[in-house]
Amino acid sequence: MKSMLDTRNFTRQPVPNFPYAKALAATLPGWDMSLVFSGTKRAKHLNEVLRKKDYVPNVLSYETGKHSGEIIICLEVAKKQAPDYGMHYTEFVGFLFIHGCLHLKGQAHGTTMERQERLILKRLTNRSSRSSSHAPTNRHRH
Repeated sequence: MKSMLDTRNFTRQPVPNFPYAKALAATLPGWDMSLVFSGTKRAKHLNEVLRKKDYVPNVLSYETGKHSGEIIICLEVAKKQAPDYGMHYTEFVGFLFIHGCLHLKGQAHGTTMERQERLILKRLTNRSSRSSSHAPTNRHRH
């Protein structure tokens, strides 16, 4: 079964070039996914509605049905956070997409998830993440 990806950009920024469809197929084969790039206001509002959290997340993910979901990435936050993770902006946006997919797969934050994120990112970009062991993880603020 083939994964389907629908991408929408609600920002004025260009969407970073990353193999999102391949990342989806690698993490959630057969899933239908909506990938939304949003600004800070929309991301914060969705985080308040969906998670009762009052901050602008870098990524949100939630199921919309059996084997379907939506991932929202706030490009402005991703751009600011990328250096903290030792990644280029484009790579970090791809990382956030993979992170959201793994959550939809049922993964919880932790070393197993981080190892899978790095492995998938490396496979898709043909280079290892420059994220060092002292770089912050994506465990708390998304």
